[in-house]
Amino acid sequence: MSIKEITVENREKIVSFFKEHWGSTEMVISTGIYQCDTLDGFIFEENNQIIGLVTYVIKDNEIEVISLDSLQEGKGIGSSLMKKVEYIAKQKKLQVVSLITTNDNLNALKFYQKRNYRITSIIPNGVNKARNLKPSIPLIGHDEIPLNDELILKKIL
Repeated sequence: MSIKEITVENREKIVSFFKEHWGSTEMVISTGIYQCDTLDGFIFEENNQIIGLVTYVIKDNEIEVISLDSLQEGKGIGSSLMKKVEYIAKQKKLQVVSLITTNDNLNALKFYQKRNYRITSIIPNGVNKARNLKPSIPLIGHDEIPLNDELILKKIL
């Protein structure tokens, strides 16, 4: 198992991963529209297969996580990838790591809060607005919860 930076050499794998697990490489959230296969980030590989992936952008004095995926929960993959992002933030002397998740994603809320991320704001209807730009975003999310709102979480380093 190894963590590698996203590079030109592994971009094709990234494109395949996003298409398989997200339906496309495009992420639409209230902070912008992102082509995740072009972002900086890290992959977590096992037997030459991606089993975890994180992408981020740097804005002003913070680093924003755009996507975090772990195909095997409870094995430390997501934690390891987030530690890499936090390490990059510290190297670049950035004060804040931020991210957006959705109201239905209770596992993500649990994951991030355990790692000292705090909910700093809620964007009511944030997902509904994103759906106007990307109609493939489902109406119903995890655990049959209607998918409507975005939650912004931040960690001060």
